[in-house]
Amino acid sequence: MPILLHIEASPRGARSASTALAAPFAAAFAGSGWTVDHLPLWRDPLPEFDGAMLDAKYKRLAGQPFDPEQARAWAEVAALVDRLRRADRVLLSTPMWNFGIPYKLKHWIDLITQPGLSFSFDPATGYAPLLAPRPVTIILASAGDYREGPSWGRPDLASDYLRAALAFIGLTDAEIVSAGPTIGDPQAMTTARLAAMARLSAIAAEG
Repeated sequence: MPILLHIEASPRGARSASTALAAPFAAAFAGSGWTVDHLPLWRDPLPEFDGAMLDAKYKRLAGQPFDPEQARAWAEVAALVDRLRRADRVLLSTPMWNFGIPYKLKHWIDLITQPGLSFSFDPATGYAPLLAPRPVTIILASAGDYREGPSWGRPDLASDYLRAALAFIGLTDAEIVSAGPTIGDPQAMTTARLAAMARLSAIAAEG
């Protein structure tokens, strides 16, 4: 049975525009026989990237063995990467915060971007991703409308970062569905929401 991994990066639950748009998308795949693996980043605690886990990363880079505490910490990171690796496609729903992404989502990206697990490095050839490409749908909700560029002079730093961070580990097939504005003129909000819903429905229909 194929797996859709839904990474939910908003703390607002059903009140969140990104989460609300993600719900029917995930339901469409569940109705087609997919398993939906839901990872709510604000509800499911992520391990801190410090102490033994950070030491394990540098041991890995140096090709040195782990001590028992480092091995335990590294296993937590490996489990997160394996969860992503098992997914046949990924749904990431997130708001834009201060032109970028919520810190919980950055935390998850920092945890899964690890040498020997999701990327490799060779002094002769440089970096290489270790995860296979798969469809990635990113729902990015924002107070402003960034579909045509900056919103009232405010930049969208989230889209380029997410594309680059995911491509670095191999997830190159990412489409961002913008959902904004989420505040302000009611007609503009409705138009943006309907456009996002239409695109998400089309993606789900494509399978």
